[in-house]
Amino acid sequence: MPVSHLTMVERIARVLAGRALSVNADGDDPSAGPSVDETWHEYTDDALSILRTMREPDPVMAAAGDPDMWERMVEAALNVERAVGSA
Repeated sequence: MPVSHLTMVERIARVLAGRALSVNADGDDPSAGPSVDETWHEYTDDALSILRTMREPDPVMAAAGDPDMWERMVEAALNVERAVGSA
């Protein structure tokens, strides 16, 4: 399985920025990549809120795997962001 080199929070924030800026979603920029690179930090709070919501798997997710492992993985992603934010 591929492993991303970006934190989960950054990945979510980049998606949110892309949705806001790109003409392919809600924005008007036909080439939003550079703008996303510059502004994704502005979406970090929203990304953290989404990630906090994802701590508890739904029944379908729980049936597919280990719900305790899922919670630990999401908590690990949140802890990385806490460590980065406090540095």
